[in-house]
Amino acid sequence: MLEPGNQTVRLRKLRKSETVRRLVKETRLDPSCLVAPIFVTHGNKVVEPVSAMPGVNRYSVDQLGSYVSRLSETGISAVLLFGIPDTKDDLGSQAYAGDGVVPRAISEIKSAVPSMLVVADVCLCEYTSHGHCGIVRNGQVDNDETLPLLSRAAVEYARAGADIVAPSAMMDFQVAAVRSALEEARLDETLIMGYSAKFASSFYGPFREAAGSTPSFGDRRGYQLGTGNTREAMREIEKDAEEGVDIVMVKPALSYLDVIAEARSRFDLPVAAYSVSGEYSMIKAAGANGWLDEKRAAMEVLTSIKRAGADIIITYFAEQAAQWLSE
Repeated sequence: MLEPGNQTVRLRKLRKSETVRRLVKETRLDPSCLVAPIFVTHGNKVVEPVSAMPGVNRYSVDQLGSYVSRLSETGISAVLLFGIPDTKDDLGSQAYAGDGVVPRAISEIKSAVPSMLVVADVCLCEYTSHGHCGIVRNGQVDNDETLPLLSRAAVEYARAGADIVAPSAMMDFQVAAVRSALEEARLDETLIMGYSAKFASSFYGPFREAAGSTPSFGDRRGYQLGTGNTREAMREIEKDAEEGVDIVMVKPALSYLDVIAEARSRFDLPVAAYSVSGEYSMIKAAGANGWLDEKRAAMEVLTSIKRAGADIIITYFAEQAAQWLSE
């Protein structure tokens, strides 16, 4: 028995009921912090399931209005676009074509839901015949030759109405190049979200099926970060900050919570975290097999990303999570 006056703190009292637990919850998710990635393809009336990502589809431009309207009704206020072209070449020319699938998608979304924030991924990997994120010379990605093409893509997306452009190729000076191009085109109000700390991860597999972006030779370790390198990741973020980035990103999220936390503690910029395709698909697969509760696992992962310090979470669970949060 505890004696009267004992200075014993009963911490369990803060967990005694759902109402109390909600009241004292330290980390809170809200649909407004979630960004839904969308794969946009050519054709008409296309809603094509991605086999490696149950619940995720490729959409043709004409199908985006109804889909984005549905997202908006759940409280989702931002989407991230990835284009899947009908033709590819060594220069990834469809990435920066004015009539390409992404500029048309941006226009369609803005027409359907003007308030929807549109983020456009800026990379060449989906558009090149070799699947790499830049121009290949002598078997290597040429950093400086790639920069003008990334800049052209960013300008086209901004002209089409993108609120944010997101260079993801992990080329040195990509933020500076994109910022300079936007300024020159008088599109200086366009935000830049840098894929500042993008790691060479095994968790990208399902995405590469969805986007058709698997490299035809080699891999991307020559330009994406090594999985053990936190200090190098901080240098990448610092460099993007110096080049004028508006939002920094850590990708993937779940395996790099420590990097998210370090970025949050060191930089006074909004921090985004991309919970990538492999993170989504493994929860989906385990849930389908009855190995865990999909909803609880997904919300636990998203909460952990938020708890680590992410202001923005890009996730394929965005629509579902928004619905769960409203329950």
